[in-house]
Amino acid sequence: MTEIAFHFGAPDKLAYACRLLRKAAGSGANVLVVGDSATVSQLDTDLWALSPTDFVPHCQGLAEASLQKWAKIILTTSVEEAPRVRDVLVNLGNVVPDGFEAFNRLIEVVSTEGADRDLARGRWKFYAGRGYAITRHDLALKRAE
Repeated sequence: MTEIAFHFGAPDKLAYACRLLRKAAGSGANVLVVGDSATVSQLDTDLWALSPTDFVPHCQGLAEASLQKWAKIILTTSVEEAPRVRDVLVNLGNVVPDGFEAFNRLIEVVSTEGADRDLARGRWKFYAGRGYAITRHDLALKRAE
């Protein structure tokens, strides 16, 4: 069963996603990041803007299969755009991603904005209602430590 974790309280959702993906790339995990087209495009730009020592090898979901095979991190608007089996799915979107159950882990990144938190609560209820155990990571508490 897919392990689900919510990372709540990201003051800047995309900056947090960049750090998360940098860590994932260092661990060798295969990661698919899903979100709306504006979010995916901005994340792509943000990842390219990281310092050379923080480079995160990634590509868009519609890239050639050979590039997708090389990249450990794929950014997409739909899980179907990158059908290769993945270790981790990172959801930056507002809805439960179709096909999330095919992944070993799902990470939901939630900002501090009220609307984003409300939508995340709905996704939490969806997963919990289907019997998934959910881990909560409160980023505000980590910043306070």
